[in-house]
Amino acid sequence: MSSPTTENLGADGRFLDPEALKARFARLGVQIAADGAGPVGAYCGSGVTAAHQILALATIGIDAALFPGSWSQYASDPTRTPATGQRP
Repeated sequence: MSSPTTENLGADGRFLDPEALKARFARLGVQIAADGAGPVGAYCGSGVTAAHQILALATIGIDAALFPGSWSQYASDPTRTPATGQRP
């Protein structure tokens, strides 16, 4: 699910408070360990902004993995045919 990193920040440019971050990530389907959380991973176009997501998650006690190749590496594999159309 797309999750802009700017939504991790308050008007002052700092991370939201932990409860607000927990609520934000819960809306995105991320569960904390007590709720039976599974693995969490993040990726973006090149890996840079995904690192911001991982830091935000770490501030609320959620370990996440970075897919460093991100979309650029994934999409460059010729065996992966992109889905197209109204319902890809």
